[in-house]
Amino acid sequence: MVLFGSGGTPTDGKGGPASPYVKEATIDTFAADVLEASREVPVIVDFWSPRSPQSKEQDKHLEAAVAAAKGAVKLVKVNVDENMEIARQLRIQAVPTVYVFQNGQPVDGFAEVLPEAQVKKFVEGLAGGAGGHDHAAEVLAIADQAFAAGDVGQAAQAYAHVLQDEPGNPKAVAGLARCYLKGGDVERAKQTLALVSPEHANDEAVRAVNAELSLRETAAAAVGKTAELEAKLAANPNDHQARYDFALALEGAGDRDGAIDQLLDIVRRDRKWNEEAARKQLVTLFDAMGPTDDRTIAARRRLSSILFS
Repeated sequence: MVLFGSGGTPTDGKGGPASPYVKEATIDTFAADVLEASREVPVIVDFWSPRSPQSKEQDKHLEAAVAAAKGAVKLVKVNVDENMEIARQLRIQAVPTVYVFQNGQPVDGFAEVLPEAQVKKFVEGLAGGAGGHDHAAEVLAIADQAFAAGDVGQAAQAYAHVLQDEPGNPKAVAGLARCYLKGGDVERAKQTLALVSPEHANDEAVRAVNAELSLRETAAAAVGKTAELEAKLAANPNDHQARYDFALALEGAGDRDGAIDQLLDIVRRDRKWNEEAARKQLVTLFDAMGPTDDRTIAARRRLSSILFS
C-alpha cells in the first residue's frame, strides 16, 4: 500500500520518501530480487526480525545508506519470522545478519550490529565510491514498468523518489500525475503537473497527461448518453454535433477506439465542421496516447488518407 505525506508525496510510512532501491523479499521473489538483480549491482540482503530492536535499528541505517548510493547498490530485506525457508537455506543463525550478493553469489557479509558510521562506510565501499551517481533514468524506467504492470503504488514511489533529487523533472512529474489520475484524483493530478517548470511544459510526457485531463473534462458531460446519441445518429447520420458528443461519450466510457472512429467519420463527412473540432479532438487523443502508440499510428494514417484524398 502506498502511504502519502501531507503534501501528497508517497512515503515509506516513516515520514521519509520511499526508495526504489529497497525491497522486501519472500521465497517467491528472492531469486529475481537478489540473484538476478545482483548481476547488475551489488545487492545487500538484510536478515532481520521485528522482535529484535538491534536488527530493526541496523535495518534503518542500511536503508539510509543504500538510498544515498542512488542505485549503485540495492537492499533486499528478509523478515526471518515470515521467511524461515530462506533463512534455513542460507543457514542464518541469528539476526541481524547481512549478506552481499554479486553475480548471483554471496561474496561478503557480517553477523553483528555495526555502528551507523561503519554501515555507511560498508555500503559506500560496495558502491565503489560512487557517492550517488544520478540514476534518474533508471528509476524512471522502474516506475514506468511498474505503472504498465498495474502497480501504481510502486510507480508513484519511484516517481516521487526522482522528484526528491530533481524537483520539477518533467517525466517524474508527469508520471506521478498519471498515478493520481489513475486513482481518480483529478485535482491532485493537476496540482502535480503545476510543478513542471515553464521550459518543460511542452515535454511529451507532460503533454500526454494534460491531454488525458482535457479528455476527461470534455467527456464528463456526455457520459451516460450513448443510447440517446446513437438514436440521434440513426435518425440523421449527418448530425455532426451528435456524432461528436457520441465520440466524447465513448471516450468517457473507456472506448477510445470507438471515439476515434466517430471523430474520423466527422472529418470524412465534413472536415471543416465547427472549426475542425473533430480533427483537433483527434490531436488531443494522439497526445494522450503518445506518438509511438499503435492506435496513434493507425489513426494518423487514416486521418491523412481522409485529408489528402
